[in-house]
Amino acid sequence: MAKKLKVLFLCTGNSCRSQMAEGWARQLRGDEITPYSAGIETHGLNPLAVKVMAEAGVDISGQKSKLVADLPEQVFDLVITVCGHADENCPFFPGSAKVVHHGFDDPPKLAASAASEEEALNHYRRVRDEIRDFIKYLQFCT
Repeated sequence: MAKKLKVLFLCTGNSCRSQMAEGWARQLRGDEITPYSAGIETHGLNPLAVKVMAEAGVDISGQKSKLVADLPEQVFDLVITVCGHADENCPFFPGSAKVVHHGFDDPPKLAASAASEEEALNHYRRVRDEIRDFIKYLQFCT
């Protein structure tokens, strides 16, 4: 059995995009990777992210918003920043971690001017599906 890659999804607050990525990675690629998520800061788990992931059959409700320092594993094979702020402020990772950036729109920012919860959820759903497709077709070249 091949060794699973340790992959960290990093964003600013570890509340939405990186949480979705961790959930999708666990569901879609769990046989190949051990996924983690963290933030430069912690903003708490976004309830609308939990809701739209549950709609897609992925339960992230037990995940917590955390800092990199809070993770039990500190040596990663791959670190993927999922927002520009995390990319620009990415901390140093020991070992041979490859750091790559693949940004996604910020659902809370997009939903801020929504006239209804349903309109807000549509922003979350779009980003959720973009993250799913990214994880599904992610090639590991570490």
